[in-house]
Amino acid sequence: MFPLFPLQIVVFPGEMLNLHIFEPRYKQLMQDCENQGLTFGIPPYINGRVMSFGTEVALRQVEKRYANGELDVRTQGVGLFHLEEFFRQAPDKLYPGGHVVRVGIVMEGDRKLGGHLLSMVRSLFHLLHIDKELPADPDRFSAYDIGHHVGLSAQQEYELLCLTDESERREYLIAHLERLLPIVRETEEIKRKARMNGHFRNIIPPEV
Repeated sequence: MFPLFPLQIVVFPGEMLNLHIFEPRYKQLMQDCENQGLTFGIPPYINGRVMSFGTEVALRQVEKRYANGELDVRTQGVGLFHLEEFFRQAPDKLYPGGHVVRVGIVMEGDRKLGGHLLSMVRSLFHLLHIDKELPADPDRFSAYDIGHHVGLSAQQEYELLCLTDESERREYLIAHLERLLPIVRETEEIKRKARMNGHFRNIIPPEV
């Protein structure tokens, strides 16, 4: 029985995730991870249900222990799984569990797609005045690395998680940005015009 920790977020393989653990069931889970070296799964909880794909997560460090037993922990996504059956409580445990099948992930993607995707993300960050460093080399990043930073909904992040091939993930994000960038540009232009309202403007009349 694989330990599970459903959350209302999508966690990507490779992602570092800091959690504050306060429920008794998940305090027990962290104790089992520490004592037995277990990994656990975070299946996203979206629209009132536990989704069938999730991320296998490893406990990397207990950052702080509180007097009441609560914990601050650092974890990291290490893989992808498909949830075959979910149980609200694993046998003899407080926390949920399930029968899962681990899913292989292709992490190398098409370089040309990677370059195009990074260029589009830079354009988005420029328009939104986001000062965030991006990889310079299309071969040294994963679509998962930027999945939380390009305006995806929870459902879209889940769809990205389910894609096991890196080139397909890059194509998914490119298609999303092709829809998003014109909207952002239009919004920024509206904001620019609004800021100019009331200013003295040097407008050259047309030759009519």
